[in-house]
Parts: sequence; structure tokens; C-alpha cells
Amino acid sequence: MEMGSPKPVFTKDPFVVMVKPMGSACNLRCSYCYYLDAGTRTGKPHQTRMTDEMLEEFIRGYIKASPGPNVSFVWHGGEPTLAGLPFFEKAVALQKKYLPEGFSCWNNLQTNGILLDEEWCRFLAENHFDVGLSIDGASWIHDRFRKDINGNGTYDRTVEAAKRLKAAGIRPDLLCTVTRASSEEPLAVYRALRGLDTGWIQFIPIVCRDEQGNVTPDSVTPEGYGRFLSVIFDEWLQNDLGKLDVQLFAEMATVYAGRPASLCYMAPRCGRVLIVEHDGSVYSCDHFVDGDHRIGNIAETSLGALVDSPLQKKFGGSKEEKLTAKCKRCPWLFLCRGGCLKDRFAVTEDGEEGLYYLCKGMEAFFAHTEKPVKTVMEMVKKGKSPSEISSFFRMEAKKRWEGVGRNDPCPCGSGKKAKNCCWDFRP
Repeated sequence: MEMGSPKPVFTKDPFVVMVKPMGSACNLRCSYCYYLDAGTRTGKPHQTRMTDEMLEEFIRGYIKASPGPNVSFVWHGGEPTLAGLPFFEKAVALQKKYLPEGFSCWNNLQTNGILLDEEWCRFLAENHFDVGLSIDGASWIHDRFRKDINGNGTYDRTVEAAKRLKAAGIRPDLLCTVTRASSEEPLAVYRALRGLDTGWIQFIPIVCRDEQGNVTPDSVTPEGYGRFLSVIFDEWLQNDLGKLDVQLFAEMATVYAGRPASLCYMAPRCGRVLIVEHDGSVYSCDHFVDGDHRIGNIAETSLGALVDSPLQKKFGGSKEEKLTAKCKRCPWLFLCRGGCLKDRFAVTEDGEEGLYYLCKGMEAFFAHTEKPVKTVMEMVKKGKSPSEISSFFRMEAKKRWEGVGRNDPCPCGSGKKAKNCCWDFRP
């Protein structure tokens, strides 16, 4: 395939590209997947692997457009390992070929783990890949939603992949979706993930809508998500502080400390994370891979020009510009920033459209965690160790529950009876 090399445009601000070498092709059929039909939405239903020529064009152009000195490659899908190990060996060789002196690159592979045998894990370790492994906590929850093309559960195979990665020296990030079902089992989900001992967990709320715009039954409710996060926060704070990190909790601490969040949905603006499909098409965001958000192709326009294009800047700026009046006066705006654009379809009490669907749950979660987070920061300043801090919060929790019966008001302040609220999560 012949491609004219677009003149690179240097961009002064860092940006990240999530590249999908197999498009939306995947070897699983997760019931809540938002990307499996992406080929249909883009008019390219028959997915093929990114060509070697397109791969080289992408790597060369991305490095040239990056302000450096670090260039972040995120390999996503679908399932990127379907491209095959030789494809990634070539990718690494091309990175070395085009990285200028003083630059370095970081590779992150986001995968379901099904194809990760010992050879794959050895390659990933030798080339210093970070790995995000999708696993939905406990087996009975994971296997309900994450099935292979034959309808079989995949939990055991995913756990084996985690073990192989650890044996090779990689501690994968665990990427756990939160559905309505899993939100009802917060401790079971969290403890199963903690038991894999990888050190990092991300929780990703599942919010999907049908063709009529109605939220699907599998989607987590706002209240359920807020409660899920609050229960896990307490468990983490009392037992795992300093032992493992939860992405949202770490980002909250960063923002409370006065530094900018690294997560796009917690930043005032977005638009600095582009999607490159297998055919070189570039889209505004992973959740907006459709004709309206296709901003170009790397064979025709450099990534630097695309990320700084008026169309992409308008997309990124709309996050702040389209905040509802409720959001603008919300005390948690500095943390939430109005939530992800894809989930801004709820309506405020005043009838204004564009409210973050998970707003009510996030409000409850932020209110629940504000005092503990600030207390932790104060204790750290005083030189307290993580174990001392966790011990303090365990004792505080026990004090709150002293003398509380099943029919007494729940000490969390919800106004519900304890048996109908936090009874099963008491220390």
C-alpha cells in the first residue's frame, strides 16, 4: 500500500493515542461491550489487522508529533493480541527505529488475557510493557458477563493469565467493570481482585443505552455505583492503604493535593486521547467512534494536526462549556468535572438536560470520602505510616457501630435502618 507521508505537525501539549490494531474484533462476547459493533458504526464491519505499512506510518507520525520526551502507546481493542506476537515485535522495532535521542516510549497493552501464553508474557516483560487485564472480580460475576464466542465463561483463563504475567515479572492493572449485578457485591468483587495481588485496580462503570435511549438492565444505577465505591473505599482504607492502589482513590488524592487529575473524565477538558483504528482513521474518543467524530486519517493528516484541529478542540472544550447549572454550583465539581461526555444524558431537578447519569451516586461517594481523605492527608503530613492510618480508621469504624442494632438508624447517615443499609458491611 502506498501512502503519502503527511507533514508532521508538532504539538506543544502532550497527548495520548489508543491504537486498535484489530479494530473492534474480539475473541470474547461480553454482554455489555460498547465497542464490538464499532465496525458497523464506522461503515467497516469486516475488521482486518492493521497493515505493516500503516503501523509504521502510525509509529513514525506519532513520535514526530509528540512533544516528548515520553511517548505513550496504548494498545487497545477489541482484543489487540489477535494481531499476533510478530505484529508487536515489529511495533517495538519501529519504536526503536524512530525514537530520537533523549526520547523514550511507554507501552500499555489492554487485554482480556485469553491469548497470553508464556511466550507472550516473556515478550511483554522483556520490552517493559504495562498490562491492563480485564477481570470482573469474583468468578460468578465475571463468567456471567464475560463469555467467549462459544458462550463459555472465561474467569479461570483470565486468572491464569494474571499468574503468568506475575511469574514473568509483570503486575497487571486489573480493569473491573461495574454492572448492576456486581454493584450489589462490592466486597466480594474487591476481595477477589485484591487476592490476585497485583497492586492496582480500576473500576469502570457500565452505562449503556438501547436504541430508544433507555438505560439497559445490566447498567449500574447511580445509587448502586456510589454505594459500591463507598463500601470498597472503607475496606481499602481500613485494610489496604499502602498495599494496593485503586485508580479513582489515587486520582482523588491527587486533586485534593492541588494537582491536576490525569484521568480525562476528571479533568476540566478532554480531547487529548485520540483513537486510531486499524485502517488509520482517527476519532475523538474511545466512546465516540462514529462518523460524527471521525477527525481524519493518519495517512492524510498528521496526528499533531488532528489533536489540535478546531473540530477536536471543540469536542474537548464541550466538556466544560456544556456543564449544567447544577454542576456549576456543585461543591464536588473540582473532582467530578461533570463526568464523561458519553454519560451526560440525565435531566436535573430543574429540567435541564445534560446531567451526568451517575451524578447522584458520585455526590454520595464524594461526601462519604471527603473527611477521611483530608484526615489521611493530615496524618501523612504528621509522619504517620499507612498501617497506623488504617488502624485509626478501623477503630473509628468500630466506635460508630458500637451498640447499633439491625433496626437502629445506620451510622452512615443515610436515614435507613442498619439492616437495610450497611449492616452487611460493618467491621
